[in-house]
Amino acid sequence: MARRCCRLRNILICVCTPCVCLALLIIYVAVMVCLNMTVTMNSQLDLHFVAPGNVNNGSFAPLPKTFWKHHLDSDAFWNQLQQVIDYDFNPILHPRRNKARSPRSSVGDSLLGQSFAQVTIMDNMRKNFEHFPKQIQEFVRYMQKRNYPILIQPDGVCGAKAKEEREPPLVLLAIKTTECNLKKRQAIRQTWGRVGWVEGQKTNRSSEGVLGGYVRRVFLLGKEDNDQLSMDMSDFLKTESKHYGDILQWDFKDTFFNLTLKDVLFWSWFSRHCNRIHFIFKGDDDVFINTPKLITYLQSQLEKSQALNTLEDFMVGEVIGSAKPNRVKSSKYFIPDTFYKGFYPLYPGGGGLVYSGLLAKRLYNISKTVHLFPIDDVYVGMCMIRLHALPVHNPAFLTFDFPKNEGEELCSYHTILMVHKRTPEQIVSLWADMQRTQRQCQDVPLRSADKKINAEDRLVAAF
Repeated sequence: MARRCCRLRNILICVCTPCVCLALLIIYVAVMVCLNMTVTMNSQLDLHFVAPGNVNNGSFAPLPKTFWKHHLDSDAFWNQLQQVIDYDFNPILHPRRNKARSPRSSVGDSLLGQSFAQVTIMDNMRKNFEHFPKQIQEFVRYMQKRNYPILIQPDGVCGAKAKEEREPPLVLLAIKTTECNLKKRQAIRQTWGRVGWVEGQKTNRSSEGVLGGYVRRVFLLGKEDNDQLSMDMSDFLKTESKHYGDILQWDFKDTFFNLTLKDVLFWSWFSRHCNRIHFIFKGDDDVFINTPKLITYLQSQLEKSQALNTLEDFMVGEVIGSAKPNRVKSSKYFIPDTFYKGFYPLYPGGGGLVYSGLLAKRLYNISKTVHLFPIDDVYVGMCMIRLHALPVHNPAFLTFDFPKNEGEELCSYHTILMVHKRTPEQIVSLWADMQRTQRQCQDVPLRSADKKINAEDRLVAAF
């Protein structure tokens, strides 16, 4: 009986095994045919993955058409330069490398030289350079150099200051000027730019007490072209520095396009010499500041920022968005499309803005990975966006002056923190008027959002 069962099992194995193998082979062939048909259909339809945005693809959410191509395929010179660096820090393209790499803001500036060398050897970039305007060509020749020596610097290390400071300075006034603008510097020193303790101004009668803060001052200069001045201003500037102690001068050519370089060198100097400054007002030498209101405003921001621990991102001014490069060849802001393409990032008007001392140091570090750009306030926006930070708009900063006839009102200058542009004579006169009308206008609040007009329209009008 056992032998019969064993023999029957062997017969079944011999008969069934070929059948099972044949069945598996048929299934395999069927699966491969189906897969081949699917691939053929997909290739004919040219399907591809679409991430969220505004292009629809079946069940996927929409995706912007510029998701991957936003400025990245531009053949403009600056875009190409910066693209090399931004690619290097792209976590999608280099996930493993970026895990081991230190944060971008602490990387040295060697990447700038590497990307410059990589791009400038390209034939199309050489052709672009040949057609750049003269001032752009000069800018490109020197845009890699940032190690200019300091010729004169303040005796007080971090700007001119009062003899005694009983607490850390609230604000450093860092004013961009040129060697021959002595009259403008004098007007600032005599009015809104005085150093020492400055009392704030009440914004309403219910305020308890009047806050104040210590103010320091420094003027930022390069070197004028002696051929144009017909004289060397060095001795005059040294005498001025000895008397006021507020001159910071570097040995580079002081041109409009080098205002960006002045920013970067100032951030470097500030990072080394200024450890206790809460805020920096950075502006031009033809602005007028309501210093008492600025002190009150910064004190309130200091209290809020310390409570929320947000000082490292603090920047405020008249913020300009969706701005395009100026393509008018006669304008000093002219940027050819062979040099830069695309919109500018969000940026504060360079006439006058305020940012924290902590942010100034972060801006210096991030600037080591951002190529210089000819327009200084745009460059600040380029650095900010790479710090994942945004400037805050405040209507009390008037980069393009008062709208219409608002500036003629009695208390108009008590409603602002900064206005641009004013002559030395106007600055002295306005300061006297503000002192005279202080009681009448002490309850007037700062300009609010409902009084501002479109910043882009004012930018176009100014150009």
